[in-house]
Amino acid sequence: MADIDHRHTRRSYRRASLRRADLSADPLEQLGRWLEEAAHLPDATAMVLATADAQGQPHARAVLLKHVDARGLCWYSNDESPKGRQLAENPAATLLFFWAALERQIRVEGRVERLPEAEAEAYFHSRPRESRLAAVASRQSAPVDSREALEQRLEAVRRQYPEGPVPRPPHWIGYRLVPQRLEFWQGRENRLHDRFLYTRNQDGWDIQRLMP
Repeated sequence: MADIDHRHTRRSYRRASLRRADLSADPLEQLGRWLEEAAHLPDATAMVLATADAQGQPHARAVLLKHVDARGLCWYSNDESPKGRQLAENPAATLLFFWAALERQIRVEGRVERLPEAEAEAYFHSRPRESRLAAVASRQSAPVDSREALEQRLEAVRRQYPEGPVPRPPHWIGYRLVPQRLEFWQGRENRLHDRFLYTRNQDGWDIQRLMP
């Protein structure tokens, strides 16, 4: 394979700036503002979830933010998947939003907890029927012999539930990351980026500008 060399690939960020006066005192409110401004972009709610297993091996994948409540950022997944097992072993995690078109990113660090079963149940039954059937059919991240074998599993579930409710599998749950640190990054010209870090304290949040 030929070498891959991007040492001369670069662009300058000139779209916007970020000042202390622009920031909300509440980082979840600030997150909401930036999510609203990114809403026109494809997959604006996609976030990279980084976990580490009990041996310290890091893992990362994209998941979709579904809602933000007073405690943190929430999504839904299979707790028998690798990420589910890793979070059971080590609930410390990081989320990363990156919106290239806005030259922005947000990093969120904290500990992950399970959402109440009632919330998982309510959200599961709000999903399209085919998505619910697929969640029952799929053993997330388990090996499968072929696409055909996967579609056969889905067809078997369709026959099992030809109409009416599709029950939520017990392993399909909700997660919430309760943040301790959030960093808002706005790209700037000549790599002199604007970065602000929120750190939780006993009374609320400290806000500090960071060097790029």
